[in-house]
Amino acid sequence: MIVLKKILCPVDHSEYSYFALKYAISLALKDEAKLYLMHVIDSRPYDSEIYKFSPYKITESDIAKTHSDLRDSLPEGTTDVLAVETIVVEGIPFQEIINTSIEIGADIIVMGTHGRTGLSHIMMGSVAEKVVRKSQCPVLTVRMPSPPPVST
Repeated sequence: MIVLKKILCPVDHSEYSYFALKYAISLALKDEAKLYLMHVIDSRPYDSEIYKFSPYKITESDIAKTHSDLRDSLPEGTTDVLAVETIVVEGIPFQEIINTSIEIGADIIVMGTHGRTGLSHIMMGSVAEKVVRKSQCPVLTVRMPSPPPVST
């Protein structure tokens, strides 16, 4: 029997990541696992020449606010029954998710996927797909349920 002790759940504050968070909480409750909520502040725009001299830099208050936002994304009472830790890092999302999973010794990564296809997938790439391909631990990707077809 597989018992999960550490679950990593990246949250980008989209409806997709909040839906995946429900799965992560359910798995954590089942096995009394520690839940790690993670947000990656994408550093790539700040690396380009256009933004090189931008006056905006990520501050400690930005990071503290992001930690607070992660805690606020949890349903009320979750921290009463689960051990939860928030992680905020700056970098390239898929790389930071993989690095963090290794650092904490995650048993599983639970993350939402937008399910983009075609041109939008090519242009945007897929963080979830890259994590699935490169992760050393299992990855559960969660898609939003499709709305039922409209009957006429």
